[in-house]
Amino acid sequence: MEIDPRRLRVLWAVARRGGVAAAAPLLHLTPSAVSQQIAQLEREVGVAVLDRGPRGVTLTEAGRHLAATGERIEAELTEARRAISALTGRVAGPVTIAAFPTAIAHLVVPAVRALAAEHPAIDPRVLELEGESALRELTTGTVDVLIDDSEPGTLPQPAGTESVALLSDPYRVVVPTAWQRTPRGLADLAQDPWIVGPPGSAVRRALDRLADEHGFRPLAAHECLEFPAVLALVAAGLGAALVPALALAGGLPPGAAATGLSALGGRYLSAMHRAYRTGASPAVAVTVTALMAAGRAVTPVVNGGVATP
Repeated sequence: MEIDPRRLRVLWAVARRGGVAAAAPLLHLTPSAVSQQIAQLEREVGVAVLDRGPRGVTLTEAGRHLAATGERIEAELTEARRAISALTGRVAGPVTIAAFPTAIAHLVVPAVRALAAEHPAIDPRVLELEGESALRELTTGTVDVLIDDSEPGTLPQPAGTESVALLSDPYRVVVPTAWQRTPRGLADLAQDPWIVGPPGSAVRRALDRLADEHGFRPLAAHECLEFPAVLALVAAGLGAALVPALALAGGLPPGAAATGLSALGGRYLSAMHRAYRTGASPAVAVTVTALMAAGRAVTPVVNGGVATP
């Protein structure tokens, strides 16, 4: 019995993604081509590897054994790439990085520039994606590196992945300069309107926590997720906002100023990536290293504070 190991990788992708159509983008094939590879594998082994039902496909017992073999082959190939990279000093291949807009602007872009200079054979792809959907794409193979800004413990650490700290990002309170007053504490803003994040967002949870600690309920006048839009609303005099310091790294728009309020907590940015027995693939490893360097470069800006009104 001759088994093409490339077809085992196709089967492993189908197992990871939960279906033929879902596996196709991961393999850079059409769904028809994936089906053809699976059919050929079944002819090679003489037994069905997929149960095809009206609700989709599931692996047979033989399919599960072969998919596990495909996973081991992929791990060995990753180790081979690592060994060759160590011998030649050359790292190559595609890397997909999923992140949210602020991280893309201040961490991913500098990291991609560094990769272009130091490892030109790496082909980075940036995907704006976060939260549970991004985590799903990481664990099923579409995403190689995920930048997460959740509070500790919000997102689970899936088996087969590792996380590396990138940045501690403290929260700041930003107010309109038109208010012409400097709050001495968060309670001084209890009667003022706020621009809040959507329910479930990190900044919304942080603001609710801080308001509880100071004995008031924020007046949610406007709801907005993206920080450039939040700052524009603050600059227009429409309310105060709680934002991470990284969102202020590019400066504040005229009409908005950061207060000197402290002890507000913060978020923690990390890079989550898949890892095999001996660690990440060479392309992922150097990408994470570049992201860590970008985090170190922006840390003085983030922790240095901004001018008060």
